[in-house]
Amino acid sequence: MRLLHRDATTGALRLRLETPSDLWRIARFVRPGDRVGASTTRRDPEAPLDVAGAERARRRVYLAVRAEQVEFHGFSKHVRVTGPIVEGPFDIGRHHTLDLTEGDDVTVAKSELSAADRALLDEGLERQGDPVILVAAVDWGDSSLVRLRGRAIEPVADVRRTIAGKRFEGGQGEKDRAAYVDELRGLLEREGSAATAVVLAGPGFLKDALARRLAETAPELARRVKLYPTAEGGRVGVDELLRSGRASEVLRASVAAEEAEVVERLVQAVATGTRAAVGVAEVGEAVDAGATETILVGEEHLADPAVLAVLDRARAGRARLFVVRADDPPGKRLAGLGGIAAILRYDWTSARRATGSPGPPRAAPRSGA
Repeated sequence: MRLLHRDATTGALRLRLETPSDLWRIARFVRPGDRVGASTTRRDPEAPLDVAGAERARRRVYLAVRAEQVEFHGFSKHVRVTGPIVEGPFDIGRHHTLDLTEGDDVTVAKSELSAADRALLDEGLERQGDPVILVAAVDWGDSSLVRLRGRAIEPVADVRRTIAGKRFEGGQGEKDRAAYVDELRGLLEREGSAATAVVLAGPGFLKDALARRLAETAPELARRVKLYPTAEGGRVGVDELLRSGRASEVLRASVAAEEAEVVERLVQAVATGTRAAVGVAEVGEAVDAGATETILVGEEHLADPAVLAVLDRARAGRARLFVVRADDPPGKRLAGLGGIAAILRYDWTSARRATGSPGPPRAAPRSGA
């Protein structure tokens, strides 16, 4: 996401949407009541009769609408903002839908920026370009390749094959293994050409064999390859790698990897009963106590006034805010904890026994309470 202009008088922001992740961010950034403008097409009721029919029917104009509905379509990679026209050459007051895609410029004017708005805006501006990282979790007969780009985890291929047992040298098992390595190598060369980094993970020595083959057939790509161990291959191995933080040095540019890692840190803190607050009431208390380090909130809670009030206080206290996508595994794990939780700077416990957090009250205060 690129900030093209900020109006000092109105606070309106003109933004360029450069990646699919920027579309997700703008869909969460724009709320009902915001003024949203972009270049679009609209039927021109004032076109003279001597204008060609196609041009008379549609005309490219700049329109601004007062947002009433915002829809994010991740599969087709576009955002629809619907509302009455408040600025344009004609049809003021009539409804129109702005269809935003990658590369579009959009202007958003809000009455005020909430802490959640600022977190989304800061994330987009800091991560311009969203580098592509290819991750492959490989094992004999079960391998998965995914592409990480900003917020998105895009499946590339699942390679599942039945491999015969290696009973003797030159047997069917050896042929199957050679064919399997060659198939994976081809996928890595094809998909890795546009990636800034390639991560090979998995148990055993298949990842090492692939790295050696790539060094022979694609030495430039091989220089971008990093190897990491996981207990399993396939999509389970991909999820394990993202949660573990083992490849954080390579994956630090990926918001999707960071999201998985920070949710795992939260789950571990909750499991051990230290340095975690769960639920809007308990997180609010931790914020007021100055104990919060990072607050995680599910995107579905960004319209909740109680949650937004807590986030505003947290930002004033310099806590980090992280918005988590609802449809990915980390988002589902966070939803199981009530949709909002915090990793704390130090051991802290709620002053009240009933905190509004999901689950039973904690058995005893944490140390340092």
